[in-house]
Amino acid sequence: MESILERLVQRDPEQQEFHQAVFEVMDTVKPVLERNPEYRQQAIVDRITEPERVIMFRVPWMDDQGQVHVNRGFRVEMNSAIGPYKGGLRFHPSVTLSIIKFLAFEQVFKNSLTTLQMGGGKGGSDFNPKGRSDGEVMRFCQAFMTELSRHIGPNTDVPAGDIGVGAREIGYLFGMYKKLRNEFTGVLTGKSLAWGGSLIRPEATGYGVVYFAAEMLSHHGDSLEDKKCLVSGSGNVAQFTTEKIIQMKGKVLTLSDSSGYIFDEEGIDAEKLSFVKHLKNIRRGRIREYCDQYPQAIYTEAAPELDHNPLWAHQADCAFPSATQNEIHARDADNLAKGGVRLVAEGANMPSTPNAINIFLDSNILYGPSKAANAGGVAVSGLEMAQNSMRLSWPRKEVDKRLRQIMKSIHTTCTDAATEYGLEGNYMAGANIAGFVKVVNAMLDQGLV
Repeated sequence: MESILERLVQRDPEQQEFHQAVFEVMDTVKPVLERNPEYRQQAIVDRITEPERVIMFRVPWMDDQGQVHVNRGFRVEMNSAIGPYKGGLRFHPSVTLSIIKFLAFEQVFKNSLTTLQMGGGKGGSDFNPKGRSDGEVMRFCQAFMTELSRHIGPNTDVPAGDIGVGAREIGYLFGMYKKLRNEFTGVLTGKSLAWGGSLIRPEATGYGVVYFAAEMLSHHGDSLEDKKCLVSGSGNVAQFTTEKIIQMKGKVLTLSDSSGYIFDEEGIDAEKLSFVKHLKNIRRGRIREYCDQYPQAIYTEAAPELDHNPLWAHQADCAFPSATQNEIHARDADNLAKGGVRLVAEGANMPSTPNAINIFLDSNILYGPSKAANAGGVAVSGLEMAQNSMRLSWPRKEVDKRLRQIMKSIHTTCTDAATEYGLEGNYMAGANIAGFVKVVNAMLDQGLV
């Protein structure tokens, strides 16, 4: 194992995010490899850490002033052992091949846990849609899809949205795909309801995180009612995480964006959340404006030079990191433990560093890793694929019921796998082991391909 991981680093030394994701999974599945020597004989670690296909391409597009720009496009088709590649597209300046590979690797196991037949992939571009006109975003999406359309399809690879890719971008991407291929298929998920989208899809990741957290607490004889919760971010995942916590009678104290965070000791209720949704989704404003509307709240400006984020230092019962990868460092985790936090459920992808995770586990904090806790988004994407295949649209109540059942099933799968290997209560190990075993066994069934 160690020599394989060393070769991984030597081959691509700059891909730190990808290495972090691989090390986390491989460290927890060692008991599986020890129990199953055929996995080593079949070089399964080498095979599962190498993408089946990496697509990288240029995306030339023109702005409203006639200036031509060139961005990079990516699609990493990581593993298709249990179904067509499935995973979002991310448009953000931070996007690199390492980021996309890490997300695709995580997606393989996340999709495996959903009980749906989906492989893992991820894609995106270093294009920044913020501040761009609708026309500029449309031209970029059309240029991006002109290349991507060669590599995707409803039975091959089905992308979805992610950071920077919402309903607007999905619409432009789908329109170009339809024009190029002359077919109307469920090749993208996250579509508008009028032409193939699913109810609950925008809410799914946030709702799913809270459903998973509720299952964790219920498993230990508790509930979210009256729990003080810290939520980071203020985008789609954070908004609907907050919404579902309110519905389950919890109390959300914080929200954030790249400029800083707000702390509202009175709690963010449905009215305040409605203001945040309008602020972020319609006005594209900054979270500090929340304090103009609700002056009892306290705004703290971001301080990147610090080795911690003061958002995580408040007294609370639960934490829902929902902003971005590696936002919780060791000191943040220590502050959460000291502040009385009993549960951490990850809404973002890999928001906790390895040192932070170790502190959670050592402090007996219930830790729900992203590949399990935030699988609700891709789960409802899978349900959208099913509806598209049947040319049906299920009612909201039906989709929400299926989502909650999937999250319950993921929780049971994680706890059962952890218990089988003597790691009871370790959701990270349970998620990694369950996802890994399902994918690896499918790979072995299909031979050396």
